[in-house]
Amino acid sequence: MRILVVEDEVSLADSLRRGLSADGHWVDLAHDGHRGLDLALTGGPYDVVLLDLMLPGLSGYEICTRMRSHGVVTPVLMLTAKDGEYDEAEGLDSGADDYLTKPFSFVVLAARLRALTRRAAAGAGAGARTGVLQAGDLVLDVQGRRCRRGTHEIELTARELGVLGCLMEQPGRAVAKQDILDEVWDTPHGIDPNIVEVYVSSLRRKIDAPFGRRAILTVHGTGYRMAPDGG
Repeated sequence: MRILVVEDEVSLADSLRRGLSADGHWVDLAHDGHRGLDLALTGGPYDVVLLDLMLPGLSGYEICTRMRSHGVVTPVLMLTAKDGEYDEAEGLDSGADDYLTKPFSFVVLAARLRALTRRAAAGAGAGARTGVLQAGDLVLDVQGRRCRRGTHEIELTARELGVLGCLMEQPGRAVAKQDILDEVWDTPHGIDPNIVEVYVSSLRRKIDAPFGRRAILTVHGTGYRMAPDGG
């Protein structure tokens, strides 16, 4: 893989470069937000971007938002010393595909990077699905990795697309959190199923709230279901 690492802690960035290079990957480094954004937009194409949250110049949130606004769909794994679902939700809202809190092991990091690239290659973790899924005016083009409500295009991350695909595959049917985790996450074992709540909350802010809709319904004690009419 060709990987862009944007990390202002020089020792950590160098350690990541050495470890990833030893695994056979090509690594570019940036130590500030402006350089990171420049490389993300013009230095690729990259297979994945490893992006620190707190950076001089531009934050990881800002870099990710600008990447997506320029049409760059490269998977982003966001690194941060901050923890908590609100920080993760903000990262997801900015367009990140996954989130890893420092400190972390290199083994876990490498596995997350492989999982991100597999999901991207397989169409957002929904490779078994093809064609177009629809609930009312909410439309998900699985192969094209595009979502829209009516005529309005909605930008979603790879994992958000995967979660939405699970729910839209059978509108009206309750889907357990663990089932979503098993299908969308490549290594679901040991992950708290409640992480699904973070992605559902992010989806609701994107596909429901701006349109005054309520498409994703909570099924207490089970998980979620998609309203057949799209809310």
